[in-house]
Amino acid sequence: MVLLLLAMLLAKLPAAMADTVHKRPNIIVIMADDFGYETVAANGGQSYQTPHLDALAASGIRFTQAYAQPLCTPTRLQLMTGAYNVRNYVAFGEMNPNLRTFAHLFREAGYATGMVGKWQLGRDLELPRRFGFDEYTLWQHLRRPPRYANPGLEINGIERDYSQGEYGPDLVNQAALDFIAKHRDAPFMLYYSMLLTHTPYQPTPDSPDWDPKAIGEEVNKAPRHFGEMVTYTDKLVGRVVDQLERLKLRDNTMIVFLGDNGTGRGTVSMLADRKIIGGKGTTTDAGMHVPMIVSWPNQLRSGQVTDDLVDTTDVLPTICAAAQLELPANMIVDGRNQLPRLLGQADAATRQWVYCWYSPRGEPLIECAFDRAWKLYRDGRCFRRSDDLEQTPLTTDQVPAAEQET
Repeated sequence: MVLLLLAMLLAKLPAAMADTVHKRPNIIVIMADDFGYETVAANGGQSYQTPHLDALAASGIRFTQAYAQPLCTPTRLQLMTGAYNVRNYVAFGEMNPNLRTFAHLFREAGYATGMVGKWQLGRDLELPRRFGFDEYTLWQHLRRPPRYANPGLEINGIERDYSQGEYGPDLVNQAALDFIAKHRDAPFMLYYSMLLTHTPYQPTPDSPDWDPKAIGEEVNKAPRHFGEMVTYTDKLVGRVVDQLERLKLRDNTMIVFLGDNGTGRGTVSMLADRKIIGGKGTTTDAGMHVPMIVSWPNQLRSGQVTDDLVDTTDVLPTICAAAQLELPANMIVDGRNQLPRLLGQADAATRQWVYCWYSPRGEPLIECAFDRAWKLYRDGRCFRRSDDLEQTPLTTDQVPAAEQET
């Protein structure tokens, strides 16, 4: 009898172990392109309607002090490696193929790994796989096909060009939904690097002047289309959440949403009663301040808002901690694990400063660091953070004595 019970117990072990593994959370990192803090209504944005992002924020934690690098390649490199650009930046549109990314870590832990959207880190069609992604549907900035109407994509290493009125953001969004459905029975990690809202500002399929016959033409660049693109971005995020709910995966999926840098240069939006002029490519607040939302219904209390300082290096250690993955001892990670703070541990250490090392195309290097109150550049310029446009440099003599050491 004892032997029979033991045999029955052993027979159930694989299923029990599989169930334990599956309880590890799914991870989805969504990064919108040229999407500054002011674009999200929940942040106080007055210019655009973002109901799905607002709902996502209400279901988890909204960050009011999240920062990226001023441009796409620097931020993407920082996000995927958890390290500051001073350690590993090569050149615009490239990434050292020997670097380890968050996709490597999740794949090695038994996760299915996928990426959809914008790829800007090398021309080799196999590079995404080398960087840890098992499956990918990507638009390649360096190949330069259209990204919107009638796009050119790279699907698992094979180039495919569309010409029947397809919309690039819809295609990569559907690839995201298909990836989620395919891997519903095992933990997955999906990096959704959105095509929107980068220029050219063009109509979306929901725009009255949408023209699917525009093949590869950067037409209709009117700034008014930016608002339509923001709304469509929001809609696509909503589709991802709906898919998770449909498949009963929502509660056990951590979603991290953020922007890759500030809004496109010169794009005017309202944040509460302030006019914000897009500062992409600059180290001002308008170039680096981005929305960030984290939602994980199984673990995180809803309706939270925090002014903790965070930056894109923090994503890798945080999602790894959520999945109970240990960081390799030989992997340099500058980011801070924000999970204890997300879980409500008030005494957990917080980030005290954000650092920027910026020379995307070989320009003279710009370095700065800032905390909540002050921003200091390597050349000695110092600004109060409240002086958003950084028009009035302060000398150290002007900084109050009590604040100088800080």
